[in-house]
Amino acid sequence: MARRREQVLEAAIGVLGSEGARRLTYQAVDAAAGVPPGTASNYFRNRTALIDGILDHLQARERHDWERFAAGAAPADAGELADAVARFLRYATGPARARTAARFALYLESMTRPELRPTLTRGREAVLDWGTEWLRRFGSPAPRRHCEVLCDYLDGVVLHQLSFPDEEFDPGPGIRGLLGGLLGRATIVQGR
Repeated sequence: MARRREQVLEAAIGVLGSEGARRLTYQAVDAAAGVPPGTASNYFRNRTALIDGILDHLQARERHDWERFAAGAAPADAGELADAVARFLRYATGPARARTAARFALYLESMTRPELRPTLTRGREAVLDWGTEWLRRFGSPAPRRHCEVLCDYLDGVVLHQLSFPDEEFDPGPGIRGLLGGLLGRATIVQGR
């Protein structure tokens, strides 16, 4: 039964991320999940419950992605950090595009449902904790604030790529330039 619920949630994330909040219906989720009609409504009695389920499931998936990214990145310097973050952004806007778009749709949903904000904030806080530690190691005089600036920039870059896809998307130069400015260095070169 837990597997079927997860199947419904994965499909719901896909619908939300690829078709938008207006298309997020029980029928669309059931069709995307390949389950009998009424399955999504059996697990989630109303739209609020469905959105809450999507949010919790999405946060768990993204936390797993970030933990894997953080464990595998281990940057030795700011250039390697920039390269690792650029790779992650290409993943988030490529293979994980629908999931990333679903997160942005939930940000918009939180405008009218402020009760979603604490869960969304916890996800951001985990990313800020990892990034703050990296920036501290690389000499940032204000690592937490600099990580917030970096994350805000990355959200903007991702939103732009989701909205206006560019097949030659390369966030690396912008990330290196921003890190250089934050760390007080003229440039941060690729892989250095």
